[in-house]
Amino acid sequence: MAVQQNKKSPSKRNMRRSHDSISTPATAVEPTTGELHLRHHISPNGFYRGRKIFNTKNDE
Repeated sequence: MAVQQNKKSPSKRNMRRSHDSISTPATAVEPTTGELHLRHHISPNGFYRGRKIFNTKNDE
């Protein structure tokens, strides 16, 4: 089993953790509706990359 040889100081520990913070999710604007959605996901209106993929309840 691995055992550390020297104690890691709080400063070094925090430097290592500096990139672990959660960033905001990447969003994209749908060109046809102008709606915000997650990248590589279908918008709530059923559009993906400018094309209608499926009908939603509001379309019926």
